[in-house]
Amino acid sequence: MYLNFISVILAVIIDWIVGDPYGFPHPVIYIGKFIRFLEKKFRKIAKTRKQLKLYGGVIVILVAGVTFLLPFIILRLTRSNPILYCIVNTTLIWTTLACKCLNKEAMKVYNELSNNNLSEARLKLSYIVGRETEFLSEKEVIRADVETVAENASDGVIAPLICAMIFGAPLAMMYKGINTMDSMLGYLTKKYKDIGYFPAKVDDVFNFIPARITGFFMCLISPLVGGNILRSLKIMVRDRKNHKSPNCAYPEAATAGAMGVLLGGTNTYFGEVIEKPTMGDKIQELGKRHIKKSIHIMYLTEIFTLVVYVIIEARILGYI
Repeated sequence: MYLNFISVILAVIIDWIVGDPYGFPHPVIYIGKFIRFLEKKFRKIAKTRKQLKLYGGVIVILVAGVTFLLPFIILRLTRSNPILYCIVNTTLIWTTLACKCLNKEAMKVYNELSNNNLSEARLKLSYIVGRETEFLSEKEVIRADVETVAENASDGVIAPLICAMIFGAPLAMMYKGINTMDSMLGYLTKKYKDIGYFPAKVDDVFNFIPARITGFFMCLISPLVGGNILRSLKIMVRDRKNHKSPNCAYPEAATAGAMGVLLGGTNTYFGEVIEKPTMGDKIQELGKRHIKKSIHIMYLTEIFTLVVYVIIEARILGYI
């Protein structure tokens, strides 16, 4: 247990310092290739929409199984050497965390907007969102950037971190595989709604608790970004269903409440317009500064999660 505790803390620190270096053979790249390979194979052999939906379930089983078993086997082989075990576990957990990466990519959009280069801001934004960005206004670009940071604070930071805390790298990597499936296949468009049905549903199950923990913790740290705990909680609870996902609205609504802004609304995915309700209250006009604030909320939420983890582990080990 203590080795995993050390691994989790080290992985977070490495993520803060190093992030995702360009050119690094990130496991998510290979998970994505595996998913795309399976998608192409099953699309070729599926005769009906029902079959395509079932093959989506097979993709879930294969990807979840591979992403859990590979790290599990590797760690079992290194179990006799605590130092090597810790190095491998730490490295694998680190690759599941995306705090610095989200910070960096979101700030690229912020910097382009600060330089009054809307076209480049749209381009940079297109790298991190699924919606179409070509014709977005400056305000819509800002909203998309903030929403992406808020949503991925759960999906890309707190959820894999919680999985790592519970069962180390195997569970964190399996979560990453499931979340990658959802980001690649889990759309409501005609092309993906069948093959992406089970990937999206399984992702919803895995994110059910982490999304709510993330939203709650965001509310608790909201005074550190000029917010109010009770107002943030009120808005999160009020708007928690204002999203196609049963989970995403929790961190997005909590972020909107903490900053006193309005998020959500209509977006376009692969040429299809998807209507979405709004989250939050328009106490302030959404502006570039809220991109930075959303990043601060993400980091503070991760720190708060670590503090809670340290307290729980200390309690279990009898130190407090």
